[in-house]
Amino acid sequence: MEQIYGIDLSQEKFDVNFRKPDGTLKSVIVKNTVSQIDKFLGTVEPDAILCAEHTGVYGEMLVYLANIRNYKIALVPGYHIKHSLGLKRGKSDKLDAMKIREYGEKFTDKLRFLNLESEELKELREIYSIRALLVQQRKMLLTKQQGRLHLSSNSILVGQVTREVLLKLDEQIKILEKQIFQVIRSNKALWESYDIVTSIVGIGKVTACELIIKTGNFKRITTARTAASYAGVCPFPNSSGKMVKKSKVSPLADKSLKSLLFMCACSAVKNNKEYYLYFSKKSLDKKQYYLIMNNIANKLLRTVYALIESGKRFDPFHICLDPRENIKKVA
Repeated sequence: MEQIYGIDLSQEKFDVNFRKPDGTLKSVIVKNTVSQIDKFLGTVEPDAILCAEHTGVYGEMLVYLANIRNYKIALVPGYHIKHSLGLKRGKSDKLDAMKIREYGEKFTDKLRFLNLESEELKELREIYSIRALLVQQRKMLLTKQQGRLHLSSNSILVGQVTREVLLKLDEQIKILEKQIFQVIRSNKALWESYDIVTSIVGIGKVTACELIIKTGNFKRITTARTAASYAGVCPFPNSSGKMVKKSKVSPLADKSLKSLLFMCACSAVKNNKEYYLYFSKKSLDKKQYYLIMNNIANKLLRTVYALIESGKRFDPFHICLDPRENIKKVA
């Protein structure tokens, strides 16, 4: 059995729990610095598996150094760990590391190991996240400014500062968007994916970047079914015993990507005849509006992955052949 190291990450240090060759448990604390992480990895068995809880940027350096040393490392969402080991009492970093180790030992076959991403993809993710933050701040200021129009009196200074900040935000957002495009052009794999995705009617530049980043350029999330589940546009059954309800999407979804896919679905209905006919047919069948748009978002994802797999751009004049024709030919 492979040795599992359970790692509970935090900003300044991380707790590690593992079994020694004689079967006894051991816990150590490692500072979250390059030198200390490298020193710790030097003591790890070559065929060991590192299993850590996904806590955002705190594990970036560990993943990077583990990949350099060719160690298998997996980052697991805390939700999975919490709901897979039954009732556990007590809460501490040491206990959390022990729970993560137990999860890794119990579900070794389900662990998904991380590989080093390209420097361009890392830079793209960082620039895009700052752009998203600035866009959010710009939206908040615009909402505030529109609300001030209904006040009986307004501060001249507040209005002046708000306008100056909005102009500065617009300027910085344009700079970031230009840099995003340059980063994508500098990497052949990123550019090919971006060119294919943006060729699909209804999908724009922002959604293409979001898909590339969230899916690891379609290498971390490799199927349309998984991507639909991740984005929250994939319905799941909702029944128990004699109670049978309508299928519904999971609330555990990436809200940002789901919103972008919804807007892409709206654009596809307006500009793509195939999706417009689908929308019209389902509307005549008295289907709910959001259910139809959810289905269209799902269809868009399937189109994205099909084109990425084939390496071809979207052809608006492509005609899908009836699969029954091939069956008749084989017979």
